[in-house]
Amino acid sequence: MALRKACSYSKKKARPYTRKSKVKSKNYIKTIPQQKIVKFDMGNAKAFQKGEYKFVLRAISKEKVIIRDNALEACRQVIHKDLEKALPGGYYFSIKKYPHHILRENRMYSGGSKGERINTGMKESFGSVIGRAAFVDKGDTVLLVAFSEKKLIPIARRALTKIKPKLPCAIKITLENKK
Repeated sequence: MALRKACSYSKKKARPYTRKSKVKSKNYIKTIPQQKIVKFDMGNAKAFQKGEYKFVLRAISKEKVIIRDNALEACRQVIHKDLEKALPGGYYFSIKKYPHHILRENRMYSGGSKGERINTGMKESFGSVIGRAAFVDKGDTVLLVAFSEKKLIPIARRALTKIKPKLPCAIKITLENKK
């Protein structure tokens, strides 16, 4: 089955209610979906912690939005592939937002014959779990890339520019010079 369109979730005003409790009777979400993001930190993390990288590029959200975990994973794959090809091991790349929020859907039947109804109306309206998402506020850093050579700025910027269509929000790319 195909994913629901991002506009179903991405620009919600209010945060949908979800509850995962240790007490079974108070637990509304029966299962938590598997994490689709394989790694959050890639490259040389020790060098980044020591402060060895001079340049830091950040992808910053321009609007308040909900980003699905599969969109973040698609961005991760594109950026990691480009950076690993251009500068193997000479960079640090990190996803700064974790998809905590659980998305759910109350499936409705539409079209065809009305004999095979799967509608429950509002009787069981909480919905079944279909995925995870991360809440991102305006001005939050979504992705971060750090490296040390000035000649690598266009390569890293190009990699971050490639992911713009994969995200449900507009992003701006900022360069930070640490030294």
